[in-house]
Amino acid sequence: MKLKQRVVLLAILLVIFIFTKVFLIDNLDTSAANREDQRAFHRMMASLHVELDPRLDHTLQSPWEIAAQWVVPREVYPEETPELGAVMHAMTTKKIIKADVGYKGTQLKALLILEGGQKVVFKPKRYARDYVVEGEPYAGYDRHNAEVAAFHLDRILGFRRAPLVVGRFVNLRTEIKPVATEQLLGTFMTVGNNTCFYGKCYYCRETEPACADGDIMEGSVTLWLPDVWPLQKHRHPWGRTYREGKLARWEYDESYCDAVKKTSPYDSGPRLLDIIDTAIFDYLIGNADRHHYESFQDDEGASMLILLDNAKSFGNPALDERSILAPLYQCCIIRVSTWNRLNYLKNGVLKSALKTAMSHDPISPVLSDPHLDSLDQRLLSILATVKQCTDQFGPDVVLVEDRMTLSHL
Repeated sequence: MKLKQRVVLLAILLVIFIFTKVFLIDNLDTSAANREDQRAFHRMMASLHVELDPRLDHTLQSPWEIAAQWVVPREVYPEETPELGAVMHAMTTKKIIKADVGYKGTQLKALLILEGGQKVVFKPKRYARDYVVEGEPYAGYDRHNAEVAAFHLDRILGFRRAPLVVGRFVNLRTEIKPVATEQLLGTFMTVGNNTCFYGKCYYCRETEPACADGDIMEGSVTLWLPDVWPLQKHRHPWGRTYREGKLARWEYDESYCDAVKKTSPYDSGPRLLDIIDTAIFDYLIGNADRHHYESFQDDEGASMLILLDNAKSFGNPALDERSILAPLYQCCIIRVSTWNRLNYLKNGVLKSALKTAMSHDPISPVLSDPHLDSLDQRLLSILATVKQCTDQFGPDVVLVEDRMTLSHL
């Protein structure tokens, strides 16, 4: 065979090799990853309903020790959590041994210490389930039931970045006042036949207390993250100005995402994709109030964006605030695993899954039917937004593979 023919043959073989690598092997890898996403979805669906059961059959550890060991840089709790029911049962039943004003912030809350030394944040009921919060998408008081619903949505989406939340009824007269600090106790009052308190916070007012039904107050308790994982607060790159007539840069600059991509920690690592996951999460729950976010300290952008403070959600089921999705439609990228999970939740699956996940909660029903219906409608908007991106840039650009192996060793 002549040299020229051999060169041509080698070139053809090289082309065939490249074709096989790119189109066959890579597709096999992608199919395997997609199959794993599907298996993970089915595992999640099978474990949706969590019975609040105090038994811990396979360990001598306390519920608090178990939950503390779950926390790693990329998730708050693992995919498989057979002890979840026991931890949540403890959160809603363990004796309150101390009550204090909540940590600094704009909204009313109380910091409770439960038997065994575990801190939880208590957010009181302010609205009936069918109350519609009018005005700006971030208007109104915190919604305790929104914290419960957001936690279970975090489970359903497979993010596992929200601290555990469960509903709880507390007797303010017998459970809180006897163990309350002077600072908290000084904010208690009686309105009619109801025990009330207004706490200490930026917007807390004596004229706007939270009131129990008699002495019994409905609320949510959020599990405090372990102190060995100190938090670092970050300004959200798509945060609002909260000033009438003053727009943030992302609201008028179409190339804003390009600038974000050049800024640490969004120029490398998982943080920008976390921002986009969070935008999807916030759009589904109607949360337009994520002006800051937290990660673990000294992480150099490697740890997750922790989904804290989701109570400014589920205020108005008829309001779809599209600007919440700005990170998605301006950057036009999304994790493949997130995209797959969203597609599995189409056709009413999301509403049904969330309803099932929340059915065990002590304050069930957690959401009204209009709020549940709005989730499926908002999901369609998210899918349509991603399709617009893929039509414009192609799926190879928009769908980003970012699967990080997580360890609980």
